[in-house]
Amino acid sequence: MESVLATPADADIILKLYDLRREEVMRKARLWIANEFWPSTAAEYFAVAANSADPHNAYIRQVNSYWEMAAAFVLHGAVSADLFIDCNQEGFFLLAKYAPILEEVRQRNPFFMVKTSELVKRYPAAAVRYEAARKNTEAMRTRIQAEAKA
Repeated sequence: MESVLATPADADIILKLYDLRREEVMRKARLWIANEFWPSTAAEYFAVAANSADPHNAYIRQVNSYWEMAAAFVLHGAVSADLFIDCNQEGFFLLAKYAPILEEVRQRNPFFMVKTSELVKRYPAAAVRYEAARKNTEAMRTRIQAEAKA
């Protein structure tokens, strides 16, 4: 990754990103997406994401855009990639969660999760974090599907 140590300014950005995650609505949105929103097709994704009448529509937009913004900070050099990747897993979790439908969603929305995807391509440590998240989300998806059948 980078050969430069993170600066105190980098640490300040990481702490601000963390603080934003603690905001009440953001916390509810993150909880819903992490635990309850498991679309298995792009149609299921867009049934919420493209439906402004759905009460969870704002949650999807808020959480996805938050992590894409954070990834863009790294890609544009505003924050240390090493520090960001060490301190954050959730963006990689989202990308892994959407992996089975990613290409199908991108047919309709070509920019969907592209910044987080770029982090994974550009930084080996991000690829490692993503791979761990992918294994975890596969296990979670299997458990959720089994519980739904029971």
